[in-house]
Amino acid sequence: MAIIDELRTPLYFAAGTADLAVQQAKKVPGLIEQLAAEAPARIEAVRKTDPKAVQEKVTAQAKEAQVTVQSKFAEVVGGLDTDLKKLGETAQDLALRGVGVAAEYAVKAREKYEEVAAHGEEAVKAWRGEAAEEITEIAVVVEPTSEADSVADPVAEEAPARKPAARKAPAKKTPVAAEKE
Repeated sequence: MAIIDELRTPLYFAAGTADLAVQQAKKVPGLIEQLAAEAPARIEAVRKTDPKAVQEKVTAQAKEAQVTVQSKFAEVVGGLDTDLKKLGETAQDLALRGVGVAAEYAVKAREKYEEVAAHGEEAVKAWRGEAAEEITEIAVVVEPTSEADSVADPVAEEAPARKPAARKAPAKKTPVAAEKE
């Protein structure tokens, strides 16, 4: 039974992914309408913007960023520990932290995988339920139930159950009878 569950989970995951994709795709028309409504105002704002003012602002921000980067670089270089032993310990610590973070992400990924698979299982059950309801509705339309169906067949009740006839074993020939032939 475990093998079947192992095979079903990826299929449920695929179904869950498809169902979630359909749910997100249903949101697209609303987003397009919203963007279409906002587009004229945004275009007008861009047209009213002075290119020289934008260029000056970008230049000022670039200079600030350069000063910040230079000061941070000086801090990092000045604070760099030249002791190799401490550097090795720091590297080991970072490696262990990396393994821990990787394990944490693996657990989160597995949880999310199982969550999407569970969603897919629910979606499949819903799809099956809808199909079953449709088939039931069709069956009712094609062959409605009546009181005659619920009454037992009187001929079937009167006929007694027959036992199979016993077979007789073939007669064995005796040596005397075999000699006469």
